[in-house]
Amino acid sequence: MSEESVPTSTDTPVALFIFNRPDKTKRVAQAIFDASPSKLLVVADGPRPGRLEDFELCDETRAVIESFDWQCEVVKNYSSENFGCRLRVATGLDWVFSEVEEAIILEDDCLPHPSFFPYCDELLRRYRDDTRIHMISGNNMMFGQTECAESYYFSRFYKIWGWASWARAWRFYDLEMTKWPDVRYSSWLGDLLPTKKMAAMAHNIFDETYSGNLTTWEYQWVFASWLQRALAIVPRTNLIANIGFGEDATHMMNERSALASLDVEGLDLPLIHPAEVEVDEKADLKEWNILYGRAHSWRRHVPRVLRAKLRALRRSFGFKVTALK
Repeated sequence: MSEESVPTSTDTPVALFIFNRPDKTKRVAQAIFDASPSKLLVVADGPRPGRLEDFELCDETRAVIESFDWQCEVVKNYSSENFGCRLRVATGLDWVFSEVEEAIILEDDCLPHPSFFPYCDELLRRYRDDTRIHMISGNNMMFGQTECAESYYFSRFYKIWGWASWARAWRFYDLEMTKWPDVRYSSWLGDLLPTKKMAAMAHNIFDETYSGNLTTWEYQWVFASWLQRALAIVPRTNLIANIGFGEDATHMMNERSALASLDVEGLDLPLIHPAEVEVDEKADLKEWNILYGRAHSWRRHVPRVLRAKLRALRRSFGFKVTALK
C-alpha cells in the first residue's frame, strides 16, 4: 500500500502516555501530529524518588509535547509524583475515558504505522454500540503467519502496543480485580478458553496480579473484559513498532527479543470486514503456539523480565510451561 493512499487525519481523540524518554516520545508524538487528531490527551507520570536524572528527563519529555504546533485541543494530566506504570496508566485511562467517549491510546514507545489511525477510526465507529467488542488492537504478534483474508479478526487476546476503545467498555475495568475470588475456583476460564494450558496459565497470571506479585495494569483489563466475554480486534498485519526495548525500559529490556523487531506493515483501505463477530479460535491457537509452543523458542519471542515472572509462576503453582525448558 502506498503512503499516498493512507488518510492523513483521525477524527478520534488520541491519548498519549509519557514518562522520561524524550527521544522516543518525540517519534511517537510526530506520528500523532501527522495524523492531526481531533483532540490530544497527554498523561505523564512524575519522577521516581531518588532518581535525580528523572527530574530532568521528565521535564524534557513534557517539553517535547510543547514543541509541536498542535492544531487541536491539547489537555494534560501531569503528575508531580511517581505512581509507577500500574497506577499511572490505570488512573490515566480512567481520566481519558471521563473526558471522551472513545480514544486511540499510545504509549511513548509504541510507534504506529499511518494506517493505524484510519483503521481505528473506522472500527470505533462500526462497533461503537456493539458490546461484544471491548478493544481494537494495533498489534499482530504472529510474525507474518496470519491466515486472514479480511483486514482483521476477533480474538480473546488483548494486545496493548497501540489500541483503541470506548468509555462504555472501560467502565468495567477494576484495578483491584475484586471479582477474582468469586471466579477463581470456578470453571469460568476452562469454559472460555480452548485449551487447558491456556486456562491454567491465565489462572496463574490473574492470581499473581490479584496478589500484587505482578505489578501491572493490563491483566486487569483482560480480566474485566473476559468476565463480559468480550472480544478484541486484531489487524491482519502488525501496525505498531515497539521502540521501547532497551536499558531505559520498565518491562522490556531485552533488545534481542524477536518482539523488538516485529515487522510493521500497513493495511489496505477501505477495510474488509469479517462476515460474523466471532472469535477466530484457529488464529488464537496459532499465536499461542508461536509465542509459547514447543516448536518456537520462548527466548526468541518473550522479553527477559516476562520470562522471569512466568518462571516464578511455574515455581509457585507447579504449572509446566514447556517452552521454558
